Amino acid sequence: MLESQFQAQVIQLARINQWKVFHPAKMQARDGSWRTALQGDKGWPDLVLAHKDRGLIVAELKTDTGKVSFEQQAWLTHLAPWAEVHVWRPRDIDFIAERLSEVKTTPVLKLVKDV
Repeated sequence: MLESQFQAQVIQLARINQWKVFHPAKMQARDGSWRTALQGDKGWPDLVLAHKDRGLIVAELKTDTGKVSFEQQAWLTHLAPWAEVHVWRPRDIDFIAERLSEVKTTPVLKLVKDV
């Protein structure tokens, strides 16, 4: 399975379960090369998923044989204290479906309202 096909499955599961989804999509530059239009350090994870009751998940998606780069691992390590981080592969799809449909009993974060 291609990583793009797997990503589409994960995004579909997230949307079915009412998660907000962020994916930094690549775009084709004038010279024909493909680039991600972001500024900053390399290796940002493939998906950030947010749900008001179920948490914040940062996921790097790989094929069953894909390798996590040094830069990707660095981002996951830096984000781990603040979010649930995963490296997900197609073989993890049952776990992913279960996690994204999981109901938590307490909110992860209470929003402060402007006064």
